[in-house]
Amino acid sequence: MMCAQLCQLAGRCSMLAAMFLLAAMATTSTAFYLPGVAPRAFEMGEKIALHVNRLDTTESIMPFDYYYFDFCKPGETLNGTDHGRLGAKVTENLGQVVLGERIRDGPFHLRMLKSEVCQPLCHRTYDNQNKEDYVNYKRLFLAIKRDYLNHWIVDNMPSAECTTNCRGGRTTEDLPYYRLGFPVGCAIGDEEYVMTICTRNNINNMYPNEVFINNHVDITIKYHESEEFEGYRVVGVEIAPRSLAHKDPTKPDCSPSAAPQVFKLSDPETKAEKLDFTFSYSVYYDASDIKWASRWDSYLQSSEGTRIHWFSIVNSVIIIVFLSGMLAVIFFRTLSKDISRYNMDDTEKDEIQEEFGWKLVHADVFRAPQRGMLLSVCVGTGTQLVLMSIITLTFACLGFLSPATRGGLMTAMITLWVLLGSVSGYISSRLYKTFGGEQWKKNVLLTCNLFPGVIFLVFFILNLLLWIEGSSAAVPFGTLVALTVLWFFVSLPLTFIGAYYGFKAEPIDFPLRTNEIPRQVPPQSLYTKPVPSMIMGGILPFGCIFIQLFFILNSIWSHKLYYVFGFLALVFVILAITTMESTILLCYFHLCNENYHWWWRSFLTGGAAAFYLFGYEIIFYFRRMEVDGSANLFLFVGYSFIVALLFWLITGTFGFVGCFYFVKRIYGMVKVD
Repeated sequence: MMCAQLCQLAGRCSMLAAMFLLAAMATTSTAFYLPGVAPRAFEMGEKIALHVNRLDTTESIMPFDYYYFDFCKPGETLNGTDHGRLGAKVTENLGQVVLGERIRDGPFHLRMLKSEVCQPLCHRTYDNQNKEDYVNYKRLFLAIKRDYLNHWIVDNMPSAECTTNCRGGRTTEDLPYYRLGFPVGCAIGDEEYVMTICTRNNINNMYPNEVFINNHVDITIKYHESEEFEGYRVVGVEIAPRSLAHKDPTKPDCSPSAAPQVFKLSDPETKAEKLDFTFSYSVYYDASDIKWASRWDSYLQSSEGTRIHWFSIVNSVIIIVFLSGMLAVIFFRTLSKDISRYNMDDTEKDEIQEEFGWKLVHADVFRAPQRGMLLSVCVGTGTQLVLMSIITLTFACLGFLSPATRGGLMTAMITLWVLLGSVSGYISSRLYKTFGGEQWKKNVLLTCNLFPGVIFLVFFILNLLLWIEGSSAAVPFGTLVALTVLWFFVSLPLTFIGAYYGFKAEPIDFPLRTNEIPRQVPPQSLYTKPVPSMIMGGILPFGCIFIQLFFILNSIWSHKLYYVFGFLALVFVILAITTMESTILLCYFHLCNENYHWWWRSFLTGGAAAFYLFGYEIIFYFRRMEVDGSANLFLFVGYSFIVALLFWLITGTFGFVGCFYFVKRIYGMVKVD
């Protein structure tokens, strides 16, 4: 009766919370459309909004808001009579906020087909005796030294810098290669890392050991015009940053021969000094044959191409064929002979040697494991993650979660995680009931709070560090409250509902009975002990994904677009098959050694690839990333731990499910008196 009342109460709370979730998504998300379905056409002279986003770099994990730096603000005048205001925030969805995007209105005035040439925007004078001026100078100076990139947005298209000679000398007309964003400036001289060159001319030899700021941008808006529609559609945004020393702020000089703007201000204790420079911009419009539906193609060109992805797939398929061959030998030769021998008549058995191997543990193989509640929670949460991954990849492959849908991937994952709480509750409670457990309340609370609580705690600690550093990646307090509301008022009630039906269902039926007295496990050889078997079990699954893992890590930490969801879906399927097959193989060896403790062993062996993944992430940090500092290392390890924990639950569930059906199948074919 109490369980039914709790279920009804949970159902009401879940319905109210779901209504709150839909209302929140409706008010916080931008308009959704499939790529190539809902284009927008601008009329001549119509205003085109240019939004600014956070600045990031490959030399630090911490991004910063655009107006954290002393850039021009909307409404700011050149003579300084009006200091302007911070650009208004653009409505963002949940995924964008969690990922640290901070989109605001920019200070530029763009109108369709209305070109602007060398227009002054605002003027800056830094006095090193003024504390505020010096702080603003140091922020920009460090942004230049660390190669921070601006990210602007026009009609949902990211700004990009078109670089030349990026394909062995071929020009951009032959194959344009775009780098998302453009640098704040450049540092020339003896630097630890190679910095960006500010101008089109090589100034390494002209200005050694100097720092320059990109105070001018040439904005080129590519548009498409057709008889099929009225107006003009934006199909590309190219930014060409330059460093120009404008002598007269009211009449800036943007000629190619103009000298670059040196960005240098002495330390206040050295001597009094001032730095003057002007921000300016030009806007050009270029007609293009690219259609609106194909405007993302140029941005999504991969420098590695698809060959390396196919190589990864072929490599993984070879591993699957190898494992499948071994399993085929076990099933069709060894197991078939064993089952035939075990199912003989008593008169025939007397003539054969005494039983040995996996048949001897038939009365203990389905004995409930120790800490069965924790195992059921792990499997329930893992099932929730597996279904979330499958649904997300399906929608991503169909184009619903393309890069054009900003934050859509993260929003979908969070939403699916919350709504699939009922699945984790059902799986966990039914498995726990099968183990003979009776503490159903504790089981439900652990299912919905254990792993989400660990992840939220680590995420909150990392978020505190980002708050202290002033990074835009710090999730606002209001968003943390919203995530907590989704957790306790949507996911938790749904978990209770799933658990109610899980406990109401019949326990999973096993083909053999379990003896009251457990059988003693004989001494085990080295390869059947827990740690060696986990080491062996994690190698092959990790070998199937490590190439694709490199691209994912490179895309995340190098701030590139990742869009090959078709390959990722194939790798996910291969990962599931490989993990199941390798775990089944090791499980069979354990049973042949009369070790019937396979419940936890199957989950831990399947999840062992997560340890390889975590180790690979750490190696990637030190070998591939240009990041230094204890704060960055702490952030990277924290995020890597969260990813490895989720991966451990997913692969552990794969291994457990594969072994469960394998054991149930082979012992179901054995006749026992």
